[in-house]
Parts: sequence; structure tokens; C-alpha cells
Amino acid sequence: MSSGLPEIKYYEHELNVRQIIEDSKLQDLDQALNICDLSSVERKYQLWKKLLPRIKPCYAVKCNDDPVIVKLLAELGAGFDCASKNEVKLALGFDVAPERIIFANPCRPVSHLEYAKEHRVANGTVDNEFEVYKLHKHYPESNLIVRFKSEAKEAQCPLGDKFGCDADADATALMLLAKSLDLTVTGTSFHVGSGCSELEAYDRAIKKAKNIFKFGELLGYDMNLLDIGGGFPGSDDEKFEKIADIVNASVEKQFPDERVQIIAEPGRYFVAAAFTLICKIHAKREVRNEAGKLDTVMYYLNDGVYGSFNCILYDHQVVTPQHYLDESENLPTFKSLIWGPSCDALDKISEDLRLPNLNRGDLLGFPNMGAYTMPIASPFNGFEVPKTLYFRAIQI
Repeated sequence: MSSGLPEIKYYEHELNVRQIIEDSKLQDLDQALNICDLSSVERKYQLWKKLLPRIKPCYAVKCNDDPVIVKLLAELGAGFDCASKNEVKLALGFDVAPERIIFANPCRPVSHLEYAKEHRVANGTVDNEFEVYKLHKHYPESNLIVRFKSEAKEAQCPLGDKFGCDADADATALMLLAKSLDLTVTGTSFHVGSGCSELEAYDRAIKKAKNIFKFGELLGYDMNLLDIGGGFPGSDDEKFEKIADIVNASVEKQFPDERVQIIAEPGRYFVAAAFTLICKIHAKREVRNEAGKLDTVMYYLNDGVYGSFNCILYDHQVVTPQHYLDESENLPTFKSLIWGPSCDALDKISEDLRLPNLNRGDLLGFPNMGAYTMPIASPFNGFEVPKTLYFRAIQI
């Protein structure tokens, strides 16, 4: 292809995973396979626009920096939350205007700031005085967005230990410092935590943001941007709808002025459900108790925690395998344990499962594998990371 991107295959009605497995002849290959349904991403975008019409989604590139995904979201009209020079470069490469990018890393290397300045990516977060001085020296024309801490009581990956200043004391001090240095503060941001489960956390944070806006306006700043961060689920639309109701009510109460632009940083929301990982069992072992009775069946797959399943270690994800045996409803199941391919004993994917008696060469599928997987995968121990095939519905 002239774009250098992989081919996209089109389907009608419904994506047939079994047919893809058969056509790909996975039993003959040692490499795992990602099946990416781009229409899932598109449906998520349409759902977002329907349920959160005032909130512009800025895709968190770190979640999955697959260029095919970034290109699709750019074409759909999304903005982008970038954390590094290379992520900014990736978004700009698909004709994304710099105004559609928020450089949402409060602690950026100087060379990355210089790149942002060169390409007029002005919006960026800050949460401490050292970064304010750094911006004053290297990018004084930038728009400072003060990031404050307001975490959910329950989240898959809390972020408050690393980022965010105190909303009551530090945020005001940072704005006063920025004012003394003749820098521009245009808004504020927060992140309740990735994979948020305490939905009320959004309302609590938006109330804090309102107070910061008021202080900024007292200093004479044109406070026009609110970034409500991420935390939105990728495979639970019912939960997302509840979050949307809370956010909409809170925004309507605290920020009724339509001139205030409100953005968010969804990552897993867009891509988690779009990827299904197909793995092959390349080895099997039976563990018996002292009486010789079968206790556990162990399976060894061609992908593990140093590949796509790093999400188990770093994203606290619980993965659910699906087998592809025909007429398996009446088959007996056994206590099962799944390992990755490396020689590391930490390379454990899942345990205490109940699976039918599978054989070498059989396949297991893992849905919802699009978030915080491939960008972190490595060919540790010489095992290949999965390849990806892309599909899209002719009409959705």
C-alpha cells in the first residue's frame, strides 16, 4: 500500500473469527495473532458522540499506538492525548492539526518541548513549579493546563502518586507563579485513574476544577479548557453510559458556559474490545497428586506476559480464554493453568481455570486485548510478538 500501512479486509454483517482462524492456518504457525475489528473503534466513537456530545475525545495514544488505529481516529475527528515527541509526531503524520493535540505529560524532556514548540502544539499539562520554570525557559508561548490530583477510590491503575498537584493549595500557587513569569494558563485537568470503578469520582473532580477556574479568572486568565482525563471502560457500555450521565450533569451544573471547551483522554475505551488475541497451545503437561489422580492440566501458549499479556502485570487485567472446540458443551472440564512461552516462571497467564481437555495445536482466544498490550510487548527470550490482521465492516 502507498501509505505503508497494512491491508484492511472488509466484511459484511458480522466478523467471523472462526473463518479468520481457518484462513490464517494458525495451527501451522508459531506466532500468535491479533484480530483487530476497526468497526468496533468506529462504533465506540459514535457512542461517545451520542452520550457525551459536549466532550471532545482526545485518544490516549499510549494505550495502543498502532498507526492504523491512530489514522482511523484522526479521520473520525478525534483529538489526541500525547505524552512524548514520538506520539505527537505520529498524530501530526496523519494531518492532525496541532490544536487537536494535548501534550498531557506534566514532566516533559526539553527536546520534546522544543519539538512541540516547533510544531505549534501549545496545549500541555503542568503540575509542579520546576516544570513551570522549564516552560518559561523553553516554551513560554505554550498554554499551561494545571493538572490537579483527584483520584477515584477504586481504579485499575491509580495515577495520583506520580502526577497531579493539590487542588486547593498547589494549583493556586502554580497559577500565581505562572502569572509572575508572564505565562499563559488556559485551563485545568485531572485524571481519576485508568479503569475507574468509582463513578462519582468524576463529579468530585469537576467541582474542584470549577474552583480552580474561578481563581484563574481572578488572576485575569481566560480559562477556556477543561480536561476530564480518562478512566472510561473499554468493554462495558452500560458502565460507560452511567459515567456519561454523571459527567453530563456535573458539567451542566459547574460549566454551563458553552465557550469552555471540554475534552477527555479515553484510551482503553476505544481499543480494548477491538482486539481479539488468538494463541496456539504448543505444549501440555499433566500434574497428578500423590494418589496418581489428575489434579491440574498446564498449557503453554505462544504468547505470554512479556508479550501481549503484559497487561496482567502492568494493567492489572484479568484475561478470559475461549476455546474453539466444536460440541464442547457436554465435555468434562479440568482445573487448568496457562503459561506463556518463555523460560521465566513469572510468565503465568491464568490459573484456577476450568477448561476441557485440550491438545497441542488447539487454539485459545482472548477478547478485549486492545489496551496496554502491544505497545509494551517485547520479543523476550526470542519469542515473536503477535502479528495483527485488520478488518472493517462495509457498513456499521
